Amino acid sequence: MKKRVVITGMGVIAPLGNDLDTFWAGVKEGKCGIAPITAFDTTEFKTKIAAEVKDFDADALVGSRTARYMDRFCQLAMVAAKEAYHDAGLEDFEMERERIGVILGTGIGGLITFEEQHTRLMEKGPSRVSPFFVPMTITNMAAGNVAISLGAKGACFCVVTACASGTHALGEAFRRLSCGEEDIIVSGGAEAVVSPMAVAGFTNMKALSGSSDPMRASIPFDKERDGFVIGEGSGVMVLESLEHAQKRNAKIYGEVVGYGATCDAYHMTAPDPNGEGGARAMQLALADAALQPEEISYINAHGTGTPMNDKFETAAIKRVFGEAAYKIPVSSTKSMTGHLLGAAGAVEAIICAKSLEEGYIPATIGYQVPDEDCDLDYVPNKGREADINYALSNSLGFGGHNASIILKKWTGDK
Repeated sequence: MKKRVVITGMGVIAPLGNDLDTFWAGVKEGKCGIAPITAFDTTEFKTKIAAEVKDFDADALVGSRTARYMDRFCQLAMVAAKEAYHDAGLEDFEMERERIGVILGTGIGGLITFEEQHTRLMEKGPSRVSPFFVPMTITNMAAGNVAISLGAKGACFCVVTACASGTHALGEAFRRLSCGEEDIIVSGGAEAVVSPMAVAGFTNMKALSGSSDPMRASIPFDKERDGFVIGEGSGVMVLESLEHAQKRNAKIYGEVVGYGATCDAYHMTAPDPNGEGGARAMQLALADAALQPEEISYINAHGTGTPMNDKFETAAIKRVFGEAAYKIPVSSTKSMTGHLLGAAGAVEAIICAKSLEEGYIPATIGYQVPDEDCDLDYVPNKGREADINYALSNSLGFGGHNASIILKKWTGDK
């Protein structure tokens, strides 16, 4: 018999705030986390805005000695994981370390370190490349370092599926806990690639918005959308078997009840025009949760603000929900956070959990011009108070990776 899985801790560091409470307040306020890039000189760049984490002091939050040997994406993961672990009340809880796992996702990993060390190689020669270059760059080190910090000796691995990484990480953690492989898994995603190489690459492939106006740059489902805004951050959840959580009288935010993962098998970067792969991921998640489509109260869309993604995701939602699609609020919180790439799905799952807990549906801010191809209820510009029971979160990644996860409002052991 499958075990039930609940959320007992959450941590986030993102463009709207460097902790869960500040971040969630920013979401409810409809705050825009997009601003001119400060990480590097953008004089020669077409793209000059991003959604950066503000006022991040790695030495203070991670420890100066530790932070020195971590890429920024790993530092962000450590901050979010420690907050989630503390929030779950696990710091002083005695348990089998072999029953705690860590599964984190990232899309790109230590690109900032790679760029810095390549510059050093070119300017100063091979002997000056840091001996920590490899462990600082490889994508698995966020999960590895978090596990070392927490003493977690269960399954520990990294999911890399581009912008679906965070949701896939949560979904795989959910499955392992359902099967009883671990009692607790610290799971989510982290990304930090507001860097010259990433911004230039995404710009040249026409993926980024060309707008210099933060309020008209990340505008999902708006007819004038022209690309996404690159962002950075980390979101981490503590997922736990219900049985284990109740034994220790843990606070419960919500329950994970369904997960679906598919591939378009269509194109390297473009989604399937029919939305077939994304639709199947949602259908699999609904089947896993034993839910009918009309039981979903809110959809947190992938909603990147690229012309193709938003049109095809809308088609996928209609394919799954039929006429009910027009009655379900669908918002893209990337309008506020920008696109956090491998961290996006985890941060958006946290938004869904808070939405269920507080009965609040966040807005798609900056929305002005309706698009006839995107004709659902996108909760334009102002969030809503609403009693919601089930929230579905979508993530779609380059390579055709699709992931959907369903969270349930916690109303006690029912």
